[in-house]
Amino acid sequence: MTDSKSFSVAAIFSDHMVLQRNKYTAVFGDASDGAIISAELFNAKGELLCKNSSVAEGDRWLLKLEPQPAQTGCKLVVSYGDCEIKTFTDIAFGEVWLAGGQSNMEFELQNCTEGPAELADDAAGKNVRFYYTNKIGWKDQHFYEAEKQTAWQTWESPSRGAWSAVGYFFAKKLASDLDCVVGVIGCNWGGTSASAWMRREYLEADQDLNTYLTEYEEATRGKSIEQQCKEFDDYEIENNKWQEKFAKLWEKQPGVTWEEAEKVLGKNPWPGPKSCKNPYRPCGLYDCMISRILPYTLKGVLWYQGESDDHKPSSYYKLFRALVDNWRSDWGDNLLPFVCVQLPVHRYEADPDFKHWCIVREEQAKASARINNVWLTSAFDLGQYSDIHPRAKKVLAERMENLARAKVYQLIPSVDACEPEFESCMTLYDESGFGRILMTFANAPLGFEVRSDEVRFEEYKKMEELQGNTVSEDFTGFEVCGSDGVWYPAEFALGGADGKQNTIVVCSKKVSQPLAARYGWYNYGPVTIYGKNGLPLCPFRTNANEAGNEKTDHAKIQQIMTV
Repeated sequence: MTDSKSFSVAAIFSDHMVLQRNKYTAVFGDASDGAIISAELFNAKGELLCKNSSVAEGDRWLLKLEPQPAQTGCKLVVSYGDCEIKTFTDIAFGEVWLAGGQSNMEFELQNCTEGPAELADDAAGKNVRFYYTNKIGWKDQHFYEAEKQTAWQTWESPSRGAWSAVGYFFAKKLASDLDCVVGVIGCNWGGTSASAWMRREYLEADQDLNTYLTEYEEATRGKSIEQQCKEFDDYEIENNKWQEKFAKLWEKQPGVTWEEAEKVLGKNPWPGPKSCKNPYRPCGLYDCMISRILPYTLKGVLWYQGESDDHKPSSYYKLFRALVDNWRSDWGDNLLPFVCVQLPVHRYEADPDFKHWCIVREEQAKASARINNVWLTSAFDLGQYSDIHPRAKKVLAERMENLARAKVYQLIPSVDACEPEFESCMTLYDESGFGRILMTFANAPLGFEVRSDEVRFEEYKKMEELQGNTVSEDFTGFEVCGSDGVWYPAEFALGGADGKQNTIVVCSKKVSQPLAARYGWYNYGPVTIYGKNGLPLCPFRTNANEAGNEKTDHAKIQQIMTV
């Protein structure tokens, strides 16, 4: 008999797993060099569907099984040499999506607005299954022991409340629309930069992205691994104590602000020292999470992230593009779909309007426009006042699912799922020389509608007042600027240019020769312009090179409050 001590199947393979239908299924794990690994797949009747074998190279093995249609009740038997080693049952073939990003993707079903009602229904998620990648940011012995305990969960699992709310609602609607089981792989961590989810060489290849590495290396220079680990362990003890105190304070004062909490409890130590053990380090979660599930066969990626890269907003397009290139290379799929979320309105009440999220949104829109099979889901109108974690997740998730059905599955028209977005503009002058900017938009063939957003408008005015600013009575959300780069509120008129409904004209009496226009150029504020498909107009500026680029800063408090 063959010694099986050196053999394993990757932890993501377990009972109840979902395998991607209609694509070759990658099965993989560890084994000694030269070992022969075989796999057999059976349907619900016990009939052999396919089989294959592979020889391990180095300490890894990988084989692929032939594509299968949607079905349930399957069994996978993986053999090492002449021994039957692993048998996995209750396998479903359906759709598999990875839910990646930071805390708004991580945000748990049990904590979202719609969660309690969903969890009370024992049949609500019957066609959804979930696998959470081992969530430990450092590979010690505990890491490997914990990874062995990970497994695919069904709706019957007592842990279903901890599933990603966005991932769950996306999968539930997709399962209904496609009539098959949908599996979600949770691979997310609150507060993380995209740089944590990438291989080192993709950061090194660009001068701006390399700063993520050099800043980390400068902070850890001269420190041994043991010293770095101890510093991080000490931080975790301190942070856990602070969080316990905060929880008690919250019970006494629900809604207490971060600033108020720190006045009472002292400064929160998050995110801890830069350290080889800190999960926020560059490349750390690629190593501890992404690499552990590679190359599990996927349909696509759901991505909700960008908040923690707001300190380098102008580099976000390059950063995200590098991540997409990295993952597509590793998964061996140059067209792997990414359905992403554009950041919603957000600003902490006491902060200035740094306008850094405006630039991140712009960079996200650029990624969607320039990278094949990357699509952007509008969430502009879904932000929550003074809270980085909007608690209602179902609307956003279902917008993402509509976008996937339109772009990935091509089941509905794109116009039903895509938000209106800026396409082009030209300046028109009347006989007196007064100029107006005529803008044309994609995904708005039937034109626009104006909605009142008085609540956010009042919140916006309140936040500006705290900064000593007065919001103009002429405020519309649209602005124009001339050669001096000063922005003024603009009047606007919807549609009607040459009979086209997908146009908007803007002007200001204070700018006779406008060079640029913008809309929604604030971190948090009212959202009033919608396409006739019900999706909000994507915020934009018409010319970043001539648009009075103001210097941006960022909030020093970021994710912070425990999800």
